Parts: sequence; structure tokens; C-alpha cells
Amino acid sequence: MGTPNSQGTPPLDGILETPVYVEDAERADRFYAGVLGLTRMSAGPRIQAYSAGPAQTLLVCRRGATDDDVVTEDGTVPGHRSAGPAHMAFRIPDDQFDAWLAHLRANDVAVYSTMRWPRGGRSVYFHDPDGNVLELATPGVWANY
Repeated sequence: MGTPNSQGTPPLDGILETPVYVEDAERADRFYAGVLGLTRMSAGPRIQAYSAGPAQTLLVCRRGATDDDVVTEDGTVPGHRSAGPAHMAFRIPDDQFDAWLAHLRANDVAVYSTMRWPRGGRSVYFHDPDGNVLELATPGVWANY
């Protein structure tokens, strides 16, 4: 990263934040902090932000609370929303796959499915309390991981 591509496009440095939309912020916090072990960095009436890895933030947005623009003296944050269940994947080390399966089951999180990918990566799929599809994925799922 850091240099333009062959078409002259300025570089990106990764994905900084990803939102998920929930009905109940307290229930979501029990899941994302309690079960997945993410550290909550901030909480407000609209959005909770969790550290999801180095320079990666999971935004847990209360459904309907982020639909409208938020205008401040410093600028405007555009409204955003999602309909239906969202999907996101968290990276995990290959040697922690079985430990995560056991952890999910010990926390009464139903495993929807597991997958072995052609490049050798493995995934486990499950739902958060709002029905969003979550995935834990080991290296080898994508060519860049």
C-alpha cells in the first residue's frame, strides 16, 4: 500500500470500519463484547464502536437511529442503513479454529455451518442475536489472506 496503482488510483490502506445494524444495543453489547471479546471503544444512543483488530472498527448501529444525516459544526455524517441480515467475517489464526468452535458452543451460539475452502482456509458461520451472518475465517479463504 502507499503507491498509486497502474491506473493512477490513489492507494487505500484497508477497511477502517464496518457497520452492523441491530435492534437492541445492550443485547448486541453482551454478544460482541461478552461472546466475541471485542473491546467497546465508545457508546452512544445511535452507535457503539468496538475494536475488531489493529486499525479496524466494528460499528454496531441501532437500527433506524442512523438513517438521517448528522450535521455538526465540523461537517456532516451521511445517514446510512441496511435492510435484512448483513454479513461480515473476522480473521482468526488457523490453529484457533477448533477453540473458537468450542467457545461458540460453550456460549450457546448455534453454529450454522462450517466450510473448507479450495485454498485451504476454513470458515465457521453463525448468527448474532439480530440475525446478522457472522463468519470466523482462517488464512486461505481469499488469495490475499
